[in-house]
Amino acid sequence: MNEQSLAGQAAFAPANTADIADAMIVSSGLRIEVDRRRGRGAGLNPSGRFEPQSREGFDDGWQTLEELPPFKTEVQIEKPRTAITRNESPDIPFDRSINPYRGCEHGCIYCFARPTHAYMGLSAGLDFEARLFAKPDAAKLLERELAKPGYKPRVIAIGTNTDPYQPIEKEWRIMRDILEVLERANHPVSIVTKSALILRDLDILQSMAKKNLVRASLSVTTLDRKLARTMEPRASTPSKRLDALKALSDAGIRTSVMMAPVIPALNDHEIERVLDAAHAAGATEAGYVILRLPLEVSPLFRDWLLQHYPDRYRHVMSLVRSMRGGKDYDADFSKRMKGAGPYAWQIARRFEMATKRLGMTRRSMPLRDDLFVPPNGSGVQLSLL
Repeated sequence: MNEQSLAGQAAFAPANTADIADAMIVSSGLRIEVDRRRGRGAGLNPSGRFEPQSREGFDDGWQTLEELPPFKTEVQIEKPRTAITRNESPDIPFDRSINPYRGCEHGCIYCFARPTHAYMGLSAGLDFEARLFAKPDAAKLLERELAKPGYKPRVIAIGTNTDPYQPIEKEWRIMRDILEVLERANHPVSIVTKSALILRDLDILQSMAKKNLVRASLSVTTLDRKLARTMEPRASTPSKRLDALKALSDAGIRTSVMMAPVIPALNDHEIERVLDAAHAAGATEAGYVILRLPLEVSPLFRDWLLQHYPDRYRHVMSLVRSMRGGKDYDADFSKRMKGAGPYAWQIARRFEMATKRLGMTRRSMPLRDDLFVPPNGSGVQLSLL
């Protein structure tokens, strides 16, 4: 059985068949050797689901697998036509976003954006973490779009798909260029990140905060360094994220904490602790998302669970499926973020009680959009009439 068919069957199979598929992953040699993926989240690198062929590595007895090089981060330049991505999803509180990068070096094993790498002919596994795409023209494209006649400002969300402050941002600085454009235009922006690198742009964020144009959210999934290290290998440590949250709050920037995802029997017992720590760091708003396992994410996550927490595997997946109608994932807009059933209800009530006790709001206060000043039109094609 090849990687592609195994991943596809495991993603949509009933619980008992999925468990068998997981055992086959371990015994078949599909898992990439540890030395080749050190510091990465995924243990697999199956072919993209749109590829006509799939490849499987196996030991032919000549020790050739030992000669394969480790996965190193590679960055290619992407030339999109637009910077702003639109969406009409009824369960998302924004209608536009910007993604400075495609793929994410943080390597979060649960990342719901992993399947998007298939559109580039790449794997949602290790390719998603190591073969990245940067959009260096994003700021110029954004300025051109904001300058178009009739453009109506609404909050732009950044960090909703891949992290704008992932490690390669230190070199490429695309996010800072974008923020400079938004600051000049007095355009509202909401940022989500797992990286303390956001503090590099404190000067811009503080300037925008004085006009109520920015909100910064730090995603804190756990306070357990060991769990964070294996689950989010190249993201900032939990303590660094909390330090960043405090520095942003002290600078007068509206901050919130996102516990995304909440994973039953793995980090759900930390809900109150994470909220307490975030509140102490100055966060005034909070939100959460139940673990999502769409498409290729399901077999990747289950393989990771078998590697690191085999004793909890059946319990975790049983609870996940209890919130997803017996499946690994339910894409219904009314259920995909919060789940359904008694366990999902319990998590919602705990979160509600904790935020109420701390005086944190779960509904974000609006940012201003009435201060918008269109850019000077640099790069906008002139009309022929």
